[in-house]
Amino acid sequence: MSRATMLVGYSSSSSSSGSSPSASGDEGGSPAAQEAATQAGDPASLPGASIAAPRLPIPDSVLNMFRDQEEKETVVDDRSKHGGRVRTFAHERGNWATYIYVPYETQEDFLDLLQLLLAQAHTHVASLTAAAEFHISLSHNVVLRHHWINPFVQSLKERLSSFHRFVCRTDQVKIYTNETKTRTFVGLEVSSGHSQFLELVSEVDRVMEEFSLAPFYKNPSFHLSLAWCVGNLSEKLEGQCLQELQEIVDGFEDSSYLLRIHVAEVRCKSGKKVFSFPLR
Repeated sequence: MSRATMLVGYSSSSSSSGSSPSASGDEGGSPAAQEAATQAGDPASLPGASIAAPRLPIPDSVLNMFRDQEEKETVVDDRSKHGGRVRTFAHERGNWATYIYVPYETQEDFLDLLQLLLAQAHTHVASLTAAAEFHISLSHNVVLRHHWINPFVQSLKERLSSFHRFVCRTDQVKIYTNETKTRTFVGLEVSSGHSQFLELVSEVDRVMEEFSLAPFYKNPSFHLSLAWCVGNLSEKLEGQCLQELQEIVDGFEDSSYLLRIHVAEVRCKSGKKVFSFPLR
């Protein structure tokens, strides 16, 4: 059936009473009507014409509407760009590395202390590198899908809104390794304020549970990482080296003041985005 016939069928009052399209004349309409349609450039009105309606192109916005925009992407992990560190999980498009922490804003005197510690530690492990930023972790490094970030941050905000500020002290030198033993750290362990940190972690862990993510360590050693190196070199840094580093901290002028941290906010870093949660 031609397109013209369909149009006539739906527009004619006689067709609703059971009349066939031929009741109004030839299938293409009267000769005068055919001639007028031909002059108007409507090929569908030609006698015997049967042309399917053209398919319009679908806009990209519609094509992408239901496409997973976070599909996997092959990425070459160039360790030379990040000091030889090994990823704890493979990079995947749409996965955002995320962790929760308490920031520490350094002072000039603190950096002087750090240089003394590094100089001494280098006599045992020359590959130690100073940390780029300083903080106390409240969570593991976990993976968030992009569409989880806003609800995750909102949940953290609600959980942490009732916490009050407090002061902690980080003055005990300690050596750490990550879970995969691919990196070693020199840190300053929290010696006071431990119970407040446990309360913070308890709330952070509840948020992690909501999103089926791993909770923090059962018996965490809260600390401020100062320097790191690739590989498990804990044996070289513990013992004599550790004792020498502790003596530097204990003997440094105003170290008791420098290593008191005022915990006034908690932060969440997801990819390059940083969210702040001020404490009361």
